[in-house]
Amino acid sequence: MNKITITSQFTVYSNSNELSEETQKLLEKAIEIRRKAYAPYSKFKVGAAVLLDNGEIVVGSNQENAAYPSGLCAERVAIFQAGSIYPSAKIKSIVISAASEQNTTKTPIPPCGACRQSIAEYEIRQNTNIEIYFTGEMGDIYKSDSLKNLLPLLFNKNML
Repeated sequence: MNKITITSQFTVYSNSNELSEETQKLLEKAIEIRRKAYAPYSKFKVGAAVLLDNGEIVVGSNQENAAYPSGLCAERVAIFQAGSIYPSAKIKSIVISAASEQNTTKTPIPPCGACRQSIAEYEIRQNTNIEIYFTGEMGDIYKSDSLKNLLPLLFNKNML
């Protein structure tokens, strides 16, 4: 029997003032679109802002449905829209902001498993890392230099 050790590394920012101007702008866009999320069931709103290598910013918010599996997360709304509108552009970074209407979200909220796998598809396809920033309503902001920190043993097309 063998064991493997997997480590992940994140940069932690204590507030948005520590971010670059470009990332602060993305965070503002993520917060703005988060407020427009359609989350009548969970009361948990998420916004995502995607920066492309062509300078465009594409946003998305979570969209719930009474038939829960039919909804879609903010991250996938944003990256799928970016892929549809700008199919040849590469994703440079994603900023995710989450907040609950029921209590204050004080910890960074990472993408769910389905979103991680979707981001992985784009990172693999474009053959460059995607920076992922995520935060709650307040508190620390985490930055991952690549999706591989969030999903180290990822499933990809080479396994098919």
